[in-house]
Order: sequence, then C-alpha cells, then structure tokens
Amino acid sequence: MKIRIGMFGFGKTGFVVANEIIKDDECELKWVLRKSRKNEGEYASHLHGYEFGQGKIYPISEIDPETFFKENFVDVIIDFSASSAVDIYKHAARFGTRIVSAISKYEKKQLDQLKALGNIVPVLYSPNITLGVNFLIEVSKVLQRIVPDADIEIIEEHFKGKPDTSGTALRIAEDLGLDRHKHVNSIRVGGIVGKHEVVFGLPNQTIRIVHESLNRAAFGQGAIYATKWLMGKAKGIYTMEEAVMLTAARNLQIYESNA
Repeated sequence: MKIRIGMFGFGKTGFVVANEIIKDDECELKWVLRKSRKNEGEYASHLHGYEFGQGKIYPISEIDPETFFKENFVDVIIDFSASSAVDIYKHAARFGTRIVSAISKYEKKQLDQLKALGNIVPVLYSPNITLGVNFLIEVSKVLQRIVPDADIEIIEEHFKGKPDTSGTALRIAEDLGLDRHKHVNSIRVGGIVGKHEVVFGLPNQTIRIVHESLNRAAFGQGAIYATKWLMGKAKGIYTMEEAVMLTAARNLQIYESNA
C-alpha cells in the first residue's frame, strides 16, 4: 500500500517537491493546501504534465480543520509552507497523521505546538530536509570532537532575494556550540538555491565541508526519505540528522557483520 501524503505549501519549492512525491512509486500525493486560491480545485499532477489526477489543491482558508483531516486522511503531512501552518494541521494528529516539517524558522509558540504533537504522533522537524546537509552537520560534529581547538566559520549562500539568515546555518551553529552572531557568514547573489560550508581552520591546514543544493528537487527527495523513515517510528520528536545517521550506523553494522 502506498504512503498517503498531504502537503502544505505550493510555492517554488513546494511545486517541485510535489513532483518528487508524485514520481515516487511508494507514495501518493492526496492533496495540497496552499495560502492562495491559485489553481484551486486543480491537481498538482496535471500542472506537472501527468494525465492522472493526484494532489488536489485547496486554499487553506476554505477548509474546516475539524473535518478535513478526518475525511481526507493521510499517513503523513509534509510542510513546506510557514510556521503558522501547525495551527491548522495540529487537528490531523488526532487521527494519527504523522508530521514532517521542513520549515526553516519557527516562532516559539508554533515550535512549542509542533513539539507537543510529538506526544501524540511521530514528528520529524528539520530546517533543511536535504540528505546532504544533514550529513554535513553530523560530519562537522565528529570533526569538531577530533580537532576541538580549530577555528570554525559557517558560510551560507542563497539567492539574492532571500531576506533572512539561513535557518540551516543557525542550526549548524547551534549544533556546534557556536555564537550565531559571530560565526555565521551570509552571501546573497544571483539565483543560488542553497549552499552551506563549514570551515575548520588549523595552524597548517584548512578543512572545508560543503553541501550545495543544485535543484529544489533535493528538498523533495529528502522529505520523501524522512517520510518513509518516520513510518516505522513511535510517537516523539525526531530530526533529519537522526534519520540519516541511524540509517548509516545500521548499514555500517551490516557491513561489519558481513566483512
């Protein structure tokens, strides 16, 4: 049986993510909720050129959360919209719907709400849901333990119109115990999708760990990975770093047992 997915957000990233879900043979995009009324009643699949109908589009303002999530049950909600969306899909948790949130920044109230949902259903929260950047975070933490005296700087590059500091860069700084105001450097040029670099400075050498998203499809692939991983988990709050590293550790154990 396919994993039934509902999605919040249908902007530049959400549009691409929807296509990745539609292409995956193990998933089915049941519906999309978006802030505007654009494409209301249409199917995301049709907008991507498919002949079949998948991912009917609804404006958030037109649904009744008390009934919508029961009548349109999905196994997982993937959120690429805004932090306030948790006010809407908190109702879905009552019916056992899991949550994958890829929101880069949360207001404290909404973040507390999201964490509270972990007492009801499995919730995975990651400000950057790509596989590569979460691997970068874990590798950086390992390297910091190996060379604790290294100077560390974080560089994040994004498209010219991105207004705020990357939530991913702030997460990296937090995980490495660095002051976000002193060690996070931002660059805004052209149409860069997203690039993060952690620089370790040592007396006689420099180590750079880099991840770059070349296409927004990387976010969709990460969200699908997170969705499939979350299906087998008990209620609680999880991170993409856990999903990546626990899988890597399991595969390493299998490799060692077969060696």
